[in-house]
Amino acid sequence: MRKLQVFLCLMPLVVGAAPTEDRVDQAIEKGLGFLLASQRDDGRMGANDWETGAKTCALPALAGMACLAKGHVPGDAKYGKLIDRALDYILSHHDEAGYFGEVGNGKMYAHAIATLFLTEVSGMVSKTRQAQIDAILPKALRVIVDAQRIKKDKRHAGGWRYTPTATDSDTSCSGWCLMALRSARLNGAQVPEECIRDAVTYMHRHHNSQKGCFSYQGGEQHAYTLSGAGILCLELCGRHEAPESLSAAKFLLSTYREKLPNEPYAYYGLYYAAQGLFQLGGDDWKTFSEWMYETYLPRQQASGAWPRHGSENSEVYATAMTILAFAVPYRQLPVYQRDETVDD
Repeated sequence: MRKLQVFLCLMPLVVGAAPTEDRVDQAIEKGLGFLLASQRDDGRMGANDWETGAKTCALPALAGMACLAKGHVPGDAKYGKLIDRALDYILSHHDEAGYFGEVGNGKMYAHAIATLFLTEVSGMVSKTRQAQIDAILPKALRVIVDAQRIKKDKRHAGGWRYTPTATDSDTSCSGWCLMALRSARLNGAQVPEECIRDAVTYMHRHHNSQKGCFSYQGGEQHAYTLSGAGILCLELCGRHEAPESLSAAKFLLSTYREKLPNEPYAYYGLYYAAQGLFQLGGDDWKTFSEWMYETYLPRQQASGAWPRHGSENSEVYATAMTILAFAVPYRQLPVYQRDETVDD
């Protein structure tokens, strides 16, 4: 596989209000310090059984991506150890088929997130770790491709759900799987074009044209959490400023202040809203980013963690997802690069 370009030069943080730039940078670094302190020697994350998963690959992958999102890479003095240990844990916890999801909690979510992390960190690691990635990654991608090809009815065709053999789909799990495939293609993997095409068609199918939102499996289900996911997936797969994305952005901008912080999966929604609206750029991103930083910066605890909320019962998870949302403007994760003419 072609090695990923390493984005070592941090670009200026572009946020809505200039006075928050130092605060955002400090908050991210403090959050990464919390993640480092929460990591066990074997790479697992968290202090209790739920947060370790006890053995999920998802949390180490999210923590590793949070480091990469700020420009830290394997081997660097500050957070290289976290990335390396997370990578080693993931590389040692899969079955013969290359499936990461049977390790504790997470299933296809954990598998897709772990696969995405591997594709993003590939090319930045030692020869030994690179050889391990090169050996397992094609298998991990095959799991995603084969899961999409399971026979499903028209409403669910092209998507993914909790297990590799599921006959239904949801936009949440599908978003992670699609990002893993897209990242892999950027890295030179031979991902069939129809896999991306079918996943995009699935996303289009779960757009509510009356409300403007994307939903979990239809209607308005989890619309406040997942409308950003729909925008992100379409934008990153070349459907720039699709009518569905623009209407979803309008939906988010009219509801996020009241609805998003109270959602049971508020951090999940924050992550996707930030990623999606950043892709669109312009006033939508500026308005949302100003609110995001001013709302969530004060919620960071003295430890550096963001608190549990609703159904998100993990400070490690909450912190990693918030950092990934905050760090969008650094443009360090290759999969989330955007067309820089959007704000011209």
